[in-house]
Amino acid sequence: MTDAYVVGVDMIKFGRFPEKSVPAIGAEAALMALDDCGLAIQDMEALYCGNLGQASGMVGQRILQQIGQTGITVVNVSNACATGATAFREAWASVKAGLYDIVLAVGVEQMGKGLLGGAGGATGIPKEGLLGSGTMPAVFAEAGMEHARKYGTTFEQFAKVSVKNHHHSTMNPKAMYQIETPLETVMNAEMISYPNTKLMCSVNVDGSAAAVIASERKAKELGLMGRAVKVRASVMTSDRWQERDLVMPDVNTCTREAAAKAYEMAGLGPDDIDLVELHDCFATAEILHYENLGLCGDGEAGRVIDEGEVALGGRIPVNVSGGLLSKGHPLGATGIANIYEVSTHLRGEAGERQVEGARIGLTHVIGLGSACGIHILERA
Repeated sequence: MTDAYVVGVDMIKFGRFPEKSVPAIGAEAALMALDDCGLAIQDMEALYCGNLGQASGMVGQRILQQIGQTGITVVNVSNACATGATAFREAWASVKAGLYDIVLAVGVEQMGKGLLGGAGGATGIPKEGLLGSGTMPAVFAEAGMEHARKYGTTFEQFAKVSVKNHHHSTMNPKAMYQIETPLETVMNAEMISYPNTKLMCSVNVDGSAAAVIASERKAKELGLMGRAVKVRASVMTSDRWQERDLVMPDVNTCTREAAAKAYEMAGLGPDDIDLVELHDCFATAEILHYENLGLCGDGEAGRVIDEGEVALGGRIPVNVSGGLLSKGHPLGATGIANIYEVSTHLRGEAGERQVEGARIGLTHVIGLGSACGIHILERA
């Protein structure tokens, strides 16, 4: 099997674009990623597209209607918040296996406002309002409170995650919001589901991101190795059965299993990672994932945020993009947007927010239902 490299990658500035169609939003990022490596859609051998919200599907084909219909294979995927990461992984796997030499992965979403989750299409006795809530703020509030009960994690420590990520976003021109939110402001914001206030919840936005993935032979042939980023590991897991899942999701296990497999595949450990883009759908989630990804020991996440170890300039910067809390969370695009952020640092092109000396980075997303995608990237 060949090694696979990200040779082109980009994302649009996240925001709200009611005047645009989903394919048009996706096409914009696709063209940007192609421009990043000086190629055209005619050079691509396949397209892998991630989108969650378009019931009619076939978004990949509709993107090609915008940028050029060349008759290539198109694969459309949907996998909750891991949708973009799944599209990227499928594209990577096709190159890794030698099926194609160069492919395009696109993630795109157009989001509404309001809460995600809830009763959905469930049958039988509804959990919503009887056994608690399946809305995402409630699920991750409960997970945070479990951590607080077990380790003494405080409301203030959870809130500091939001302060950090909003500060990082002020250096990211592609983030939806670029606003400082002092600790008092975060803690005094509208309470959504304790301990997550409104400023501790991810932002529903529209957005797209795309990546061009090539085999080593093709990257060398095209003279693209200078800015190439090697994919050292690509792993996706689902949850094992647990009795608790009948009532309340476990937001930790599939991440821990994916992390262990990714480190093994890459031949690396947590101490080798220079920066991380993880799934901070809520401030409580980021605290949990410090431990789930092995960035610190169990019960140490509160100390890690207190001591600034995960801030820009710290031991292991996390969500220097501003994360989902500030950059925004367009479900189908998030996984590839994380690839863009880490790749930009590994290339040394992140400007004011650059993690100095970054050589290896990790991206992580989790979709309850369940799917966890982790990628480890290395500067070529």
